Amino acid sequence: MTAASPAQNGTRMPVVFIGHGSPENALEENAFTRGWKALAHSLARPKAILSISAHWLTEGTAVTAMDKPRTIHDFYGFPQTLNEIEYPCKGSPDLAARVRKTVKTVRVQPDAEWGLDHGTWSVLVNMYPQADIPVAQLSLDYYLPPAKQYQIGRELQPLREEGILILGSGNLVHNLMAIDFHAAPFAWALDFDHYVEDALAARDDDALIRYHERRSAHLAHPTFDHYLPLLYVLGASGKETPRQFNEGFFAASVSMRCAVFGE
Repeated sequence: MTAASPAQNGTRMPVVFIGHGSPENALEENAFTRGWKALAHSLARPKAILSISAHWLTEGTAVTAMDKPRTIHDFYGFPQTLNEIEYPCKGSPDLAARVRKTVKTVRVQPDAEWGLDHGTWSVLVNMYPQADIPVAQLSLDYYLPPAKQYQIGRELQPLREEGILILGSGNLVHNLMAIDFHAAPFAWALDFDHYVEDALAARDDDALIRYHERRSAHLAHPTFDHYLPLLYVLGASGKETPRQFNEGFFAASVSMRCAVFGE
């Protein structure tokens, strides 16, 4: 497969988890954004992207089904230039319909209002800056048990054979109350990050599903929204061992670790 070649019939697309960090990564050139760009360059070009972002929490599960998803600026206190960024990709009602058909664990509702939040577009503006690949976004039902979220990911696996890139976007450590731009990563942050690193390397999915039992988990994630996309990615990846990259922290309490399965 040549870099950035179109996905062909029979091409099994990878599954990716991105630690997206600050929305300002949409504006910046740094080690993390360079890692995302290098990943996109190395992959076959997807026919469409299904993003599962930490920033769309719902009661029940939904998938965007509009032709032109809006760019959602779901943050405050950042430079005005960030609020002016648009990611004018097409949506994919066809992909939304396919998701609704293939997921059996829960009923997936079509959504015509949400769009793409910064967990999706701040990554894609680096990976696919031309915004010329259709994108749909799947919501996170925060109230589902972790094992069911993992099962939804398993049911999404067939999309990979159809040229769909499944992308989870969150952070494996995410405690905004503890951010410190001048500190080294906290001990509890390193503990949880290494716990996930080791479990990913060993493909100990049970340990990753039972993440909340780790003593450091509730400091690493005061809320678990940024961890949950990993469960969908794990399920969709089968048993492939990931390549981990972008290991490192932002502001002492946000892990930027990423993982790609089946590249």
